Amino acid sequence: MAVKIRLRRMGAKKAPFYRIVVADSRYPRDGRFIEEIGTYDPTKSPAAINIDTEKAKKWIASGAQPTDTVKVLLKKCEAE
Repeated sequence: MAVKIRLRRMGAKKAPFYRIVVADSRYPRDGRFIEEIGTYDPTKSPAAINIDTEKAKKWIASGAQPTDTVKVLLKKCEAE
């Protein structure tokens, strides 16, 4: 099972809000997921990033691959 850490789009049209989730890569973007580990709101200034880094590290250690966007968000979250 290929597990990914990726964004799940929520919110209204032209007002995106994302949840950072751990999901099987075969499921659709907004479909079934295993666990929610954070949120990302790009509409606020500055963008609101809220990630449980302990859960993210646990999933990465067990083989989950973060997407490119999530990698950037994790680096920003750790820098704060």
